[in-house]
Amino acid sequence: MHTRRRRTAYYGGTFDPVHLGHLTVATRLLDLFELDEFAFLPAYHAPHKPDSKPTSAYHRYAMLCLATEDEPRIKVSQLELETGEKRYTIDTLGQLKKLHAGETLFFVMGADSWADILTWRRWEGVLLSTNHIVVTRPGYEIETGHVTDAARERIVDLRGRRSNDEIAAELKEDDRIYFTDAVNFDVSATEIRDDVRADAVLDRTDDVPVEVAKYIEKYDLYR
Repeated sequence: MHTRRRRTAYYGGTFDPVHLGHLTVATRLLDLFELDEFAFLPAYHAPHKPDSKPTSAYHRYAMLCLATEDEPRIKVSQLELETGEKRYTIDTLGQLKKLHAGETLFFVMGADSWADILTWRRWEGVLLSTNHIVVTRPGYEIETGHVTDAARERIVDLRGRRSNDEIAAELKEDDRIYFTDAVNFDVSATEIRDDVRADAVLDRTDDVPVEVAKYIEKYDLYR
């Protein structure tokens, strides 16, 4: 009998703050790709965004833990926070592949990150080193003309598939780049931060978990 390998996905980003769109990605991909575990991977500082100044890693990590504490299949990784410095995805993926040797590993990114992939260090190596899931977002078209032929050859377009059976039938044994529109959220961390500055965050609990909204208020974040 063929035994399916364990499947783990990591979702990288600043999560400043984590919002219900991020959580929807996690829960939907757990189901659609039949994942055994989904891990948020907060960056200490995104090196391809040198001008950004994210909230402290401590606060972002704490908000992620609060937002995911009731879902045992969702974890929060400290891998990129432990170094206390900028860390490149290509290096993180090398470490994750060692940690999950013998498993099927997925790296998750939004359509906005896919559009900016050329700004990442050794971006082609990132795309060719493991499986990727690219999730659509309103306002972003998933184009392929900006990546190399080697990357385009690995794309499996799952847009239009809405069930795990349909997606399971398309999963390959080797590393691929999967496009999916089965998760489509219209929530922006930037807008949430702007709302906090305008004293409106607690009116947007449809965008952030209640525990996260309370944390933002308690520590007076984003003002």
